[in-house]
Amino acid sequence: MEINELYKLWCEKATDDPDLTAELSKIENDEEGINDRFYKELEFGTGGLRGVIGAGTNRMNIYTVRRATQGFADYINEAYKEPSVAVSYDSRIKSETFAKAAAGVFAANGIHVHIYKQLMPTPMLSFAVRELDCQAGVMVTASHNPSKYNGYKAYGADGCQLSVEESEKVIDKVNRLDMFSGVKSMPFEEAVSSGMADYIDDSVIEKFYDHVLAEGLNTELIKDSGLKVVYTPLNGTGNIPVRHILDKIGVKDVTVVPEQENPDGNFTTCPYPNPEVREALEYGLRLCEKVKPDLLLATDPDCDRVGIAVPDPDGNYVLFSGNEVGAMLLEYICSERTRQDKMPKSPVTVKTIVTTDIIKKIAENYGVEVIEVLTGFKFIGEQIGILEKNNEESRYVFGYEESYGYLSGTYVRDKDAVNASMLICEMAAFYRTKGITLLQARENMYKKYGVFCHKQQSFVFEGSAGMKKMASIMDDLRNNKPEEIGGLKVVRFSDYVKSVSIDINTGEETKITLPKSNVLVFNLENDAGVIIRPSGTEPKIKVYYTSTGETHEKAEEVEKKLIESFETRIK
Repeated sequence: MEINELYKLWCEKATDDPDLTAELSKIENDEEGINDRFYKELEFGTGGLRGVIGAGTNRMNIYTVRRATQGFADYINEAYKEPSVAVSYDSRIKSETFAKAAAGVFAANGIHVHIYKQLMPTPMLSFAVRELDCQAGVMVTASHNPSKYNGYKAYGADGCQLSVEESEKVIDKVNRLDMFSGVKSMPFEEAVSSGMADYIDDSVIEKFYDHVLAEGLNTELIKDSGLKVVYTPLNGTGNIPVRHILDKIGVKDVTVVPEQENPDGNFTTCPYPNPEVREALEYGLRLCEKVKPDLLLATDPDCDRVGIAVPDPDGNYVLFSGNEVGAMLLEYICSERTRQDKMPKSPVTVKTIVTTDIIKKIAENYGVEVIEVLTGFKFIGEQIGILEKNNEESRYVFGYEESYGYLSGTYVRDKDAVNASMLICEMAAFYRTKGITLLQARENMYKKYGVFCHKQQSFVFEGSAGMKKMASIMDDLRNNKPEEIGGLKVVRFSDYVKSVSIDINTGEETKITLPKSNVLVFNLENDAGVIIRPSGTEPKIKVYYTSTGETHEKAEEVEKKLIESFETRIK
């Protein structure tokens, strides 16, 4: 259907949400505005939906949510008899509305819905799927994106985000549906009154907390450690669960950033509510200047990622990267499990391909097997599931990705910032009792295993022109491979779409056994490297740099050269 015809159809049919009606009226003579909203359909990708909130086929609204849910419901009903789903949502604009819209579609399709009474973190959705024996789950969130975005993560019966194969089946069903006539739906209140939807009992929340607490290794030391924490949930879902867990383990001196304490999808104090970004932590860092804590803790809106900052000897607060925190947690967990004789037989840690290789050195030191997976925590969750099927889930000790996602237990199949917040505070308290700061602990790790520096850049390409530009960049790098980057020779090139890794010196090709993915890896001399991939959920290309050196200064010099060199191929 032609774009203007689509627009007119929406003006006629999209009447359930007054905000959409007003927006459609406002853009009546705005050709560019109409085109941007209708030039394509918001895609149900491998992770679900994500897009700008608003009217049109290329926006997050109750109609695109209902259509996606109908396709998901068709898949579920085809695969299971008498299925049920768990649903949760975060603090974003219209999250509750979208969650209840999805619930209404599931219920109208004969699928029983279990929904949380209030906003809850992503890991608590993953937990509910397994605890309530559901066949699927939906988490309404756009994670750490700006306030204009919302999204929808789809989960399978294992509590993990849908696999590539499952997603493709759902996508096929979604693409066959008409936005308006192809969807069965009922009002959420009707779903509840008819018994097709019910609220998740508080006992499920308590069981989640019990599992988190069970992952502690030295929690008995915390109450007397004197640990002092400033915490910000960045106006998201972490406020209640994170503070509950910290209180339970004895972290009593917690000061919450007041401007970011309560749920607020407008994120007025942090336009980009991502704990990876310093700007998001500015209010917390200001509070640290007054409170002088041992640790600043920040969770993102759906509380599956956590970032930290710690004081240096001059009283300035230093942000740690996800690679650093994850490596330090792995070192701490392995060291303490070994000391306490709690290390399982044939232990396993799981990392994504863009996550630091210092893990391999730590794992080797403690006799831990490293499993590498594609980018995305669902692939880590899948590995836990494989271990479970073989009755070997106890082998799993830790999994993490560089983008601030961590998990030490098998009770959920997604990254968990409630669990990670507890472990970080426990680690900090443990080292504090030994007179060691987290800054010193990081330096001790680098002295033991060598200095690894990491940098991630994101290049945004919005709209239809942006999609073409991203494809052009990837094609150019694939077909015109650089021989060197930043003065370092490329020694190996890996293309995860073609499933091949090539030794540049010998020409020998090795087959990559992971699922196909649009990722290019340039391994360089001296254990340096550059990885590039388009985001699966956002209009951006991400580049990951690794540099090494005898000191931080030398490693950072290499990093600067890598970035300056590679940026010319992106811009």
